[in-house]
Amino acid sequence: MEISVLRIEPDGRETLYTRRINPGMPIPPQATAVHGITDEDVKDAPLFADVAAEIYALIADAYIVGFNSDKFDLPLLVEELLRAGIEVDLRKNKTIDVQTIYHKKEPRTLAAAYRFYTGKELEGHHSAEADVRATWEILKSQVNRYEDLPPDLDGLSAYSTRQRRADFQGRIIYDDAGREVLNFGKYKGRLLEEVLEQDPGYYGWVMQADFPLYTKQVFKNVYERLKLRKLQEKFNRKP
Repeated sequence: MEISVLRIEPDGRETLYTRRINPGMPIPPQATAVHGITDEDVKDAPLFADVAAEIYALIADAYIVGFNSDKFDLPLLVEELLRAGIEVDLRKNKTIDVQTIYHKKEPRTLAAAYRFYTGKELEGHHSAEADVRATWEILKSQVNRYEDLPPDLDGLSAYSTRQRRADFQGRIIYDDAGREVLNFGKYKGRLLEEVLEQDPGYYGWVMQADFPLYTKQVFKNVYERLKLRKLQEKFNRKP
């Protein structure tokens, strides 16, 4: 119903993108009680699919920073982008989850984190723009406060990552060599590429089953990589 992206360039320039989204269904009163957005507020707003491309353009080449974003915001956003027909591949993006840093240092909520790190009360809590502004202020304060935090974005990304997951659900994780490993089901603990090679029907089952779209995208990436490798091996064997 509302999305806000604050893009920070390396030179400090800011681009703020905030807009309401028509969810395409009535907003439950329980939800309105939290964020204050009503059906009337979004009746003339675009559907997510109408603005998906411009939203993805803001994050496609960026480090993605959020509060609890690895567990909530990013999985939700990626699913909606895929439904809108946007080819999403976040393997090239690194994420920084300030909640993870915060919980490692001072376990609390966003409002308490904002109070702790800035000495101010969070106004407009649960509005997307207020939350994204607060997240940015918290990250800057964390970097200034903790001398042992990594001083660069790659280091912060590694520090705030809970698990090396290939998908947001953690159904596929990376081993120390960066290879995709299944983290569920009868093949748990096995390399995904080996499973797909030995049991080709497993890929079809996953693609037809009720898995998140991004999980299926990871399966598809590995499946296509495996096919390409086999073609190359076949070509190299020709006299």
